[in-house]
Amino acid sequence: MNKKKVTVIFQPSGRRGQAERGKTILEAAQELGVAIESICGGNHTCGKCRVRAKEGLFEGSSFEPQISNLSTFQPEESNFIGQKEQGEGYRLACVAELQGDALIYIPGESRTTQQVIRKEVRNNSVELNPGVKCHYVEVPPPSLKEPLGDFERLSRALKNNCGLKDLSIDFPALQSLPQRLRSGEGKVSTFVWMDREILDVQPEKVKDFYGLAVDIGTTTVAVYLCNLHNGQVVATHSMMNPQVIFGEDVMTRITYAMTDREDGLKRLQEAIIEGLNGLVQSAAGTAGILAKDILEMVVVGNTAMHHIFLGIDPRHLGLSPFPPAIHNSLDIKARDLGLKIHPGANVHVLPIEAGFVGADNVGVILSEEPFKKEEITLIIDVGTNGELILENKQRLVSASCATGPAFEGAHIKFGMRAAPGAIEHVRIDPKTLDVKFKVIGLEKWSDEYSPVEIQARGICGSGIIDAVAEMFRTGVLEQNGRIKNSISNSRLRKTENHNEFVIARAEETSISQDITISANDIRAVQLAKGALYAGAKILMKVLGVERLEKVILAGGFGSYIDPERATILGMFPVCDLQNIIAVGNAAGDGARLALLNRGKRAEAERMAREVEYIELTTHPDFTNEFINALPFPHMQEDLPHLKS
Repeated sequence: MNKKKVTVIFQPSGRRGQAERGKTILEAAQELGVAIESICGGNHTCGKCRVRAKEGLFEGSSFEPQISNLSTFQPEESNFIGQKEQGEGYRLACVAELQGDALIYIPGESRTTQQVIRKEVRNNSVELNPGVKCHYVEVPPPSLKEPLGDFERLSRALKNNCGLKDLSIDFPALQSLPQRLRSGEGKVSTFVWMDREILDVQPEKVKDFYGLAVDIGTTTVAVYLCNLHNGQVVATHSMMNPQVIFGEDVMTRITYAMTDREDGLKRLQEAIIEGLNGLVQSAAGTAGILAKDILEMVVVGNTAMHHIFLGIDPRHLGLSPFPPAIHNSLDIKARDLGLKIHPGANVHVLPIEAGFVGADNVGVILSEEPFKKEEITLIIDVGTNGELILENKQRLVSASCATGPAFEGAHIKFGMRAAPGAIEHVRIDPKTLDVKFKVIGLEKWSDEYSPVEIQARGICGSGIIDAVAEMFRTGVLEQNGRIKNSISNSRLRKTENHNEFVIARAEETSISQDITISANDIRAVQLAKGALYAGAKILMKVLGVERLEKVILAGGFGSYIDPERATILGMFPVCDLQNIIAVGNAAGDGARLALLNRGKRAEAERMAREVEYIELTTHPDFTNEFINALPFPHMQEDLPHLKS
């Protein structure tokens, strides 16, 4: 047996394999395809990767794991594991190293659960003018009098019938051209990209042909399969970004790519390419076509996702002045990226604005067209990085603020992503402080079920916003975010370190303990919402705007946010509630528009250069605005619309 290898078994999945001695449990899990929550990407700061080592003879075999086969307990683990739990074998998977054979149990709260992803299609009208077009032509056969080559005869037919000049041909298409021409007796459908390159030739009259719009988010990935003949969306599929096992946010993935871990960038890129290929197969299957029928792909994503997707080293994005490798859009062959669609298909990647404002933000601009709106409109894409766009008819400005992952459930004691079992909405009775909540997977509020039917696992971003806003609305919280000591209620309690408020009682959960909102959780929410509010105020100062007339919440998460609770928190400056709207995945909509209309690509290129990016951290007023934005809903501003 290789002394450098140890055997590890993960329960309850039963996944078994070997790992190098000295690897952490988390690293071994990643290599064996076992999903363990790791929001901080193995940096020992989130505590979501708690596992339990077990020992004893295993299933009558000679495999006899020992708790002592793990490295010694480290001080950073004590932040998340109590002394009693330490004696029971609990460890942080990102810290504990394998020194011998191990049996590792992953508790329910530490298992990665499939996120509920809202990526519906909106009806954005656009003139159909795709980058790939199909031209049916009849090519005369060669003769002894004029033995012109197949490609030249096809080019002449396309020039005479379709006005296409100076065409090139993709090499695999050239290889198959002689057979395709003859099997079709010269009558062929020719697929031409951007009026300059022949991608494929089919010996028949083809009506329907397809393209794919892709939004690569830090947390989720969505694809929209479109019929390029008529512009209809024929399939929509989404998934969690498979890179989440390497870290929940952008910076942890950049760190993973640049550390001395072997092939960090390669593993990140392979994960997203493999995930996309799976989505391609799913979408094609839904539409009843083959993956090779997809002739073009348009991709958006934040700058880090853009670089990792393309296999470009992202390390400089994490260092001031945060320069990207390229600003402009790119056109790349799908086969060069390992994407399993048509071998000649083009992948068009929209341009990026800056180090932390990427092609996804450009997609939002394409979709929402803020430069055409009459109102002073603030567009917010809420996530680990809050991206802001503001316009006043003369100028368009954008910014990115580090909200942190609190709205994604990270740095929250019982936080989790929006998966079945997550509390997504909360209401608190102002008189009794009784709580009712909605859990993903259940149709009704908690007070309509018996406690054992509820089975809450944690609380996701929209639930966190609701809970903190309700605690402030009902007087549980002071304006500065402190939980009041003067209230006597069974839901309010003091622990060794801080006060906390019980949202779900243990009997209503699947983890057999109360789900609470603690003082530390509230502080994380304050930091996140303060960054968003301050960022918006800086953009308003830059444009000389006194009041917002409209707020658009973009992104899948934005669709779940309750505008009233977000306003109570002070997530953004004052705006009438009826003018706060959620638009869903605007970045994905922008990618789809660029897929269906090539003119949108030129528009994206222009807007990416015309939009003014404001670096908030260097703005002289940002610190003061941030401090003033930390209290609920704000330290100084009068918000009369909240009095009711």
